[in-house]
Formats: sequence, structure tokens, C-alpha cells
Amino acid sequence: MAQYTESISFDYRMWRQDIRGSKAHAAMLRKIGILSAAELKSIENGLDEIAAEIGEGRFAWSEALEDVHMNIEAELTRRVPAGAKLHTGRSRNDQVALDLRLWMRDEMDELVPEIMALQKALVNLAERERDVVLPGYTHMQRAQPVYLAHHLLAYVEMFARDADRVRDCRERANVCPLGAGALAGSTLPLDREFVAKRLGFVDVRGGARVAANSMDAVSDRDFAVEFCAAAALIAVHLSRLSEDLVLWAGAEFNFVGISDAYTTGSSLMPQKKNPDVAELTRGKSARVIGNLTSLLVLLKGLPMTYNRDLQEDKERVFDTMDTVRRAVRINAAMLRNVTVNKAACARAAADPALLATDLADYLVRKGVAFREAHHAVGSLVAAAEKAGKPLPALPMEAFKTAHSAFERDALDIFNLEAAMARRESFGAPGTAQVRRQLAVWKKRLT
Repeated sequence: MAQYTESISFDYRMWRQDIRGSKAHAAMLRKIGILSAAELKSIENGLDEIAAEIGEGRFAWSEALEDVHMNIEAELTRRVPAGAKLHTGRSRNDQVALDLRLWMRDEMDELVPEIMALQKALVNLAERERDVVLPGYTHMQRAQPVYLAHHLLAYVEMFARDADRVRDCRERANVCPLGAGALAGSTLPLDREFVAKRLGFVDVRGGARVAANSMDAVSDRDFAVEFCAAAALIAVHLSRLSEDLVLWAGAEFNFVGISDAYTTGSSLMPQKKNPDVAELTRGKSARVIGNLTSLLVLLKGLPMTYNRDLQEDKERVFDTMDTVRRAVRINAAMLRNVTVNKAACARAAADPALLATDLADYLVRKGVAFREAHHAVGSLVAAAEKAGKPLPALPMEAFKTAHSAFERDALDIFNLEAAMARRESFGAPGTAQVRRQLAVWKKRLT
């Protein structure tokens, strides 16, 4: 029974938050007259001693005491008689809700700068290789030319949304549940606003942010679900980036090389260089998505208020946070050690078929309806395939046969540098636009 019900094997990691919460609660009990000044001081000193021992790895955790809360309180009470008063006006129900919110808040505060460091790695790679053009793909088929920088900046945009979602989640996690008790508060004159301010649960004006309903306060795990949802999107974005790198690093593309520090060799084939970090990142996205699903299923059938089922939330949240933070950090480091094969990219981008849409736009500028232009260029592409020639190698008669509006200057369309410069609309992968976006992101991430 003890082994089945214990949570100390994983919730011990909230010890810092538990001690912070206990100190704030003790200070409030002193404020309302439950503790004397001497008792408060002895409790604070006792908690500091326990914190030092935990930090140094000398604290003996007991499975029999179930969780981090009881382990710390029992040891405090053993050392300090006033420790027996510490649990006045609180329950493990509101205590665990507090600790989890504090822990997640601390972790999210560290995750956001790590996401920004990942964005910086992408921007730095984009800046370093800002003149490299490669094919953009739809349906995994070559589509139109884009700057590598533009492709990388797409991920910068994704991770910016991810960072915003984490900040939003932190905002909703930043509400103090302590004082809700088991579910119905307390008959004691608890000063919940005092505790909230002491622990930093405040709005932009410094006002206390306190859970308004005691039943909701102890049973709410929306903030945990919301974080796991945000983390699942981070993992999905990392997985998509990893898939691009896996493809690009393969011999069939050969667009990039990944440093040996982030790859492994084969146990059998000496020539292999496997992109293990990218592959593992793809794989780890599955567990993050699974954790979100697990939390949602955990909560869907629970009645009000606290139920022991909620003990199962922590391993899912802890694993999600650990996995995402590690993945963000290792991918940022890997990107700082990616090299670009400019020659291979240039060969791929030189495919004139990538500019077939530009050829249709040429006709549109001459007053031809787009659908008619699309059909004309399609017939020209078919003629080139039949002749086994690239589009610009076809005779002008073939162009005229496809549409009478074609003139000799249509061949100018196949100048890749000019084609990239023509993409001038906001958000397009044009030369000037990409340089502007690089400048914007370099400034934002400074």
C-alpha cells in the first residue's frame, strides 16, 4: 500500500517550492496571531536547515510519509516543537496546488529564455547563410525557390508563438490557491492576500492574485493542461524542424552537415553518420503529446473537488517540462554546429522548373488571365519534359505555341537572382524582405 500510494519518488523535486510556501504561510500565521515571533523564527530556521540538507543530498526521504509535504513537515516538527502549528489553516490539497504552481512558474521562467536562445541559433544560421537559395517544397515536391534564411525564419515565427503561449500559461498559473484548505477554506482569519504577495502571485500593479473559489482552487489543473498543450506544440515544431534536418543531411539532399558531436556512427556500417539528436527529438515529441492526452483523460471524469487521482498529474507535467527544456537546449546547440553545403543548394535551386509560376506571372503582367496563363505554362512544361530539355532551352517557337503573349524577354524570368528580388510583398522570401526580417529578429532577440 505504501509503495502504491507514495509520490515522494517524484514530487521531492518540489522541495524548494514547498519550503517557500511554508515560510510564507508561517509568516501569515504570525501576522494573524497564531504564531509568536519566536515560533516563526524557529520554524524559519528549521526550514532553512532542512533546505540546506536537501540541497547537499543529506536529507533522508521516507516513503512511509508519502510525499514531499509530509516529509518536510514531519522532520520540521521533530526538530522544532512549533512545527506542529505550521499546518494550521491549510491542507495538503491547497499545499500541493500551491507547490505545483510555484514549480511550474519557476520552470516556465527558465523555459522562455531557452526558447529565445533557440530562435537566436536559427537567426544566426540564417544570417550567416543569408544568400543561400534552395527549393521550397509542397507535398515533398520541389515547388518554388526560397532563401534558406526564409525557411529558418519560419521556425523562428513558430517558436515565437510558443514563447507567447508559455508566457500566457504562466499568467494563468500565477494565482495563489493557499488558504482554500481541503475544499472549504478555514474559520480562521487567514490573510490570503498577504501570502499571495509574499510568494509573488501579483498582477502588473502589484495586487494579490488569489483563487476566488476554494473548491476550484484545490481541483483546478487547467494550468497544467495548458502548459502541456503549449509544450506539445513546441515539441511538434521541434519535430518538424528535425525532419527537415534529417532530410537535408541525407545524401539525396546533402544541403547541410551536422557536427559529429550531434550525430552517431553505425555499429555495423563504418560510413554512416546518423542524425540521432534530430531523430530523438522527433521521437520525444510523441511522449510530450502523450502526456497532454494523459492529463486530459485523468481530469475528464473527476467530480469536485480534490481526488487522489490528481497525484498522477505531476509525473506527466515533470516529464513534459524536462523533455521540452532538454530538447530546446540541445537543438539550439546543434543548430550552432550546422554547416551548409552551398554548392548542393545552388544546384537544386538552379532547376528552372522552380520558376514556372514566375513564368505564369509574366503572362499575367501582360494582361493574360491567371488560369489561362497557368494552362499555357503547363503545356510548356509538358513540352519541355517530352523534349527532355529544361524550360529555358526550348525554342521561342515552343513558347509562342504555348501562348502568343510570350516574347523573348520571357527567358529573363529564369534569372534566379532577379527572381528572388522580385518577391517584394511583405512576408515573401524576396531578397529585401528576408534581410528586413533578419534585422527585425536580430533586434527582437537582442
